[in-house]
Amino acid sequence: MLQADGESEPMEELKDSGLSDRCEQSPTVSAGASAPRVVSIVGPTASGKTGLGIAIAKALAERGERAEIVNADAYQMYRGMDIGTAKPTPEEQAEVPHHLLDIVDPDDTMSVARFQTLARECINDLQSQGIRPILVGGSGLYARAAIDDISFPGTDPEVRKRLEQREREEGAAALFQELKAKDPEAAARMDPHNPRRTVRALEVIEVTGRPYSASLPRYRYVIPSVQIGLDLPRRELDDRIMQRTQSMREHGFVDEVRRLRPHLGFTAGRALGYQQIIDYLDGIWDEDDAFFDIAQKTRRLARKQMGWFGRDPRIHWLEALNPQLLDNAMAIIDHADAGEYDAIDAHADEYVQHHLGDIQA
Repeated sequence: MLQADGESEPMEELKDSGLSDRCEQSPTVSAGASAPRVVSIVGPTASGKTGLGIAIAKALAERGERAEIVNADAYQMYRGMDIGTAKPTPEEQAEVPHHLLDIVDPDDTMSVARFQTLARECINDLQSQGIRPILVGGSGLYARAAIDDISFPGTDPEVRKRLEQREREEGAAALFQELKAKDPEAAARMDPHNPRRTVRALEVIEVTGRPYSASLPRYRYVIPSVQIGLDLPRRELDDRIMQRTQSMREHGFVDEVRRLRPHLGFTAGRALGYQQIIDYLDGIWDEDDAFFDIAQKTRRLARKQMGWFGRDPRIHWLEALNPQLLDNAMAIIDHADAGEYDAIDAHADEYVQHHLGDIQA
């Protein structure tokens, strides 16, 4: 999952072309509390999430329960971005049906708000057919957006333009004082030296008529779910990242970037690895340096992902190298289906330190 985790772009209207997957037919989520939990598999890049998702689906099938995988990786939704995003191979996709892969062209924009709509429709559609959804992905905000109490306030270009003009004329401190008066909770949790987020907060207040702090994400499921996290010793994770980077090189990542380059939009082009290869193709550095930088930044991304997931107390962490990994994961799913985690999960939001300003439109 080589990506800039947690980033998002402005919400767009859903386009008809290329978005006719059968997971996108129902407009609302109707899963009841007694429904089998959605399984969400999270963790850093190269930790083995794809393999565990497939193994769980097969184990459930042996029990007579259908399960299918819903992609929650920000960049695997783009057509043709296969090697650089470590997209499940055709063979892996043939083992268990996958959804929300290859649904937009690389010159289109996938935002977390847009993904939320698609993912919840997909989950609803699968559950209505008696199929258990298994979310798999390392994009933390995307994974949470599918199942958690998170909203994404809209934008108003005119309001933002006016606020940005005021910031230039009056200064960031004046706008932050205004935010303190209008939404003390938001101001108390934000950096007064970050005018971009101050402008965003004031924009949301004006557009929605509600405090910006009201858009704070909650560690609270809106769809009954259970999260399983994969953990690895740092050295092992670093080794896997090096191996994956070398595999990308051997399997034609340079050719993939060369082919996609004329069609890469701004958002897709931010996927980790693609700019490094573009720089190599432009002669800015040699191929060895490009792939070294990819590996280095992927290790940094893995640390960031662990920091993001580590804030969620509902995640059940398992050692990815444990020979009993699948058995342990199935036991967690069974306990979740029995409701044994519900009481604890219901109070998770009460003891988590939130960070305002992280959620964009």
